[in-house]
Amino acid sequence: MAVQLNHTIVHALNAQESARFLADILGLEVGTPWGPFVPVATANGVTLDFAAVPAEIVMQHYAFLVSEEEFTAAFERIRQAGITYWADPHFERPGEINHNDGGRGVYFLDPAGHGLEIITRPYGG
Repeated sequence: MAVQLNHTIVHALNAQESARFLADILGLEVGTPWGPFVPVATANGVTLDFAAVPAEIVMQHYAFLVSEEEFTAAFERIRQAGITYWADPHFERPGEINHNDGGRGVYFLDPAGHGLEIITRPYGG
């Protein structure tokens, strides 16, 4: 069997809020909570299991490869919600998207402060 990422735990201040935020932006569903985890599954079977932690959240980066149509829809949801976004991971180009590798990409923060990214082309593609 080839190695595949199955799931990862995403620390959050409020697991339900962070899971709902991601699901809403990406047009996904929030799964049934189990134990301390609130899951959001992606199309390739990877699950992000959100868990509230009683500690300072250290920013992590999560990038999602989406189709052009999915990008357009997600970007519109970001704009409609008034979420600040950037064209770069250093947050130096606010209010812009990038066109790296011939695609489109944008960075934004989730409620816990994690850096989220949506891209239409993998880097180096």
